Amino acid sequence: MQNRATAPAAAATISAILVDDEKLACDELAFQLQRFPDVEVVAIASNGLEAVKLIEDLEPDLVFLDVQMPGLDGMGVIRTLREKDIPLPHIVMATAFDQYAVEAFRLEALDYLLKPIEAERLEATIERARRILADRVESVPVVKTALQRTKLLVRSAQRNFVVDAQDIVYATIDDGLITVVASQLEGHSNYRTIEELQSNLDPEVFWRVHRSYLVNLNRIKEVIPWFKSSFQLRMDDKKQTEIPVSRAQAKRLRALLKL
Repeated sequence: MQNRATAPAAAATISAILVDDEKLACDELAFQLQRFPDVEVVAIASNGLEAVKLIEDLEPDLVFLDVQMPGLDGMGVIRTLREKDIPLPHIVMATAFDQYAVEAFRLEALDYLLKPIEAERLEATIERARRILADRVESVPVVKTALQRTKLLVRSAQRNFVVDAQDIVYATIDDGLITVVASQLEGHSNYRTIEELQSNLDPEVFWRVHRSYLVNLNRIKEVIPWFKSSFQLRMDDKKQTEIPVSRAQAKRLRALLKL
């Protein structure tokens, strides 16, 4: 019978992506990770470019990353994430070669595992990830904004409209431009980032569910179960827009709505 490593009581799920161009290596690591009930493999990538896209879309807690891959290698994945300003997950390099360890730790990798990966070594890595992620959650400060705006300027059809903040359904950013969708109006905001917009709104009402979306909690119409234990939110705007919830924020959603 296969032994299963015991997770701490009430531990949060650790979402993980595996990246390796060798399918057998990915399958073996996925099999080993089944020992850890709090680790969920949410995606597998076979190359570096695919890894960057998955990390951006799924926002995993942990990425097991091979070093030598055709095209974009493991170190290149980390550099690309930084160049694109994509939040870095905790990276565990998994490779058959030991000569890249110094470079990996210079790039702030969480750990460096040599293939074939030993069970005890993997367990130590997972335990380290648990501690770091738990510390991160506990250390998140409660931010009080100096000014919570109740009105927002929205540009639409070359006119400037003043919109009540509570009437905003959601905001999204694409290519540096923020679109604000309200009940009766859709237009653009002069804020430069979603973070800047969020900091000026009531944090009890407006929630960053994804790196590209800020939603009004009071304007969520439906929660839709989605791929790999994630969710989408159907909003109550005219188009009933469906908005993805990142893997990290899915945990908060479950707690918030008792899912």
